[in-house]
Amino acid sequence: MTTTVSRRHILTLAAVGVVAAGCAPVVPSTPSVGPTSPARTPTPTATGTAATAADWAALAAGLAGSLARPGDTSYNGVRITENPRWDAARPVAVLTAARNADVAAGLAFATKHRIPLALRAGGHSYPGYSAGGAPGTGVAPSLVIDARGFKGVQFLAGNEVRVGAGASLARVYAAVGAKGRALAGGSCATVGITGLTLGGGVGVLVRKYGLTCDALREVEIVTADGQVHTANENTDADLFWACRGGGGGHLGVVTSLTFATNPAPAVTMFALSWRFSSAAHVIAAWQSWAPTADRRLWSTLKLLNGPRYVSGPGVFVSGTWLGAHGELASRLAPFLAAAGAPTSNLSGLHSYADAMARYAGCATIPTSQCNTGPGGKLTRESFGASTHMAYVKLGSAGIQHIIDHVSAARSLPGVREAGISMDALGGAVADIAPEVTAFPHRKALMSVQYTATFPNGTNPAPHDAFVRGFRTAMMPQWGDGAYVNYADASLSNPARSYFAGNAVRLAGVRKQYDPAGVFTQPQSYQ
Repeated sequence: MTTTVSRRHILTLAAVGVVAAGCAPVVPSTPSVGPTSPARTPTPTATGTAATAADWAALAAGLAGSLARPGDTSYNGVRITENPRWDAARPVAVLTAARNADVAAGLAFATKHRIPLALRAGGHSYPGYSAGGAPGTGVAPSLVIDARGFKGVQFLAGNEVRVGAGASLARVYAAVGAKGRALAGGSCATVGITGLTLGGGVGVLVRKYGLTCDALREVEIVTADGQVHTANENTDADLFWACRGGGGGHLGVVTSLTFATNPAPAVTMFALSWRFSSAAHVIAAWQSWAPTADRRLWSTLKLLNGPRYVSGPGVFVSGTWLGAHGELASRLAPFLAAAGAPTSNLSGLHSYADAMARYAGCATIPTSQCNTGPGGKLTRESFGASTHMAYVKLGSAGIQHIIDHVSAARSLPGVREAGISMDALGGAVADIAPEVTAFPHRKALMSVQYTATFPNGTNPAPHDAFVRGFRTAMMPQWGDGAYVNYADASLSNPARSYFAGNAVRLAGVRKQYDPAGVFTQPQSYQ
């Protein structure tokens, strides 16, 4: 069916152990067109002066971590993010922090010298904000404060786990799984635990265990004034609330997160596919079944096209079942009766740790090499994307829009793969009221990604136009709701799209903890 295996298509093949070539977009990035909300400049201090070489040297000398500036041998390595389309970024410097004091020093330095800031944990910011000044992002050349130096994973009493802010999901899952425990999260190996959690945390076990932020019990965060806050439900409660779905880059630099864990379940992974002529039946059947199925069952529906699909676009459903392996067929039966018989139907039983490694494309790769950095076995791929949070089932017109856009994706110049992914919500996600955490989309049926991948160096404009045009076509059915972890710089009112009724409270928290506007990332709450 395919000539190569993509990160999105791995979700349909993981049940039989196919390994992806790298962690390009299951969670893709957005375009090089500038954001509608202009970047703000930090409020100058009375002592603000341009930084000299001596000032930079003094900053570096006081760090336990490292500071890389243009011309330094480490600079070209540490400035790179996970999406190659932002490789033209030339940040003023990259401060890789190793302790809270490093973060505080970087914040004070940027404030004193009126240098824009960019915050980075995993490096997956869709619009390239964490690159620290890529052309077209609306972000000026910045001092990047990079939390990827915080990588520790430590188990605490009561089966809680404290995770360094820079730990990747591959690292977290391997450590948690080795203890016979589980933490629900996404499927991309190189995504950072911090960005995932701060934006909510949609993943492959979400309907049983809830969002990643629902397991968060405490967060250590350095705010704009350099103060270290240990925020939880009892201390700095508003800040803790905002860290559970309010997105990253606006309130402070997270250095560690503490989560509750669950006993690791056995995971049955399944993968189904249909000919594209069955697309309308499959979409209609899936959207009526997946968000209301037994909460132990999660699934994603993908319609994908491009040169990788030699016989034409494909329709794929894959997922996880956490009940008895032999019960899967009966759980799928109502869906298959409505969708029609698939051309392939595969499944396999795995441990939690093995399942997460397979989703990440790292079933045969050591955790130490499950990354795109030096010595890593994964490769980066350029992509563009947009997003919806969908609250209603589609009628025939909406279903036809999906079919038409996926059919047209093959004509994009240089496209490798493009289409749509719909991930089921409901279950434990909907058990919590929208205002209890900053993540507001508790009653959505699904999260939606419109994606396009293309060769590095290719003009992204046609691919950005495709994903944004796809979103626009679906707005009459799905409105303007969006997922902040799939940020789109073109949204007309990002605070409303991402945070709905929680935007006002988030703006108040921001005013309390960053009154001078030190953090300048676009698409802020205010």
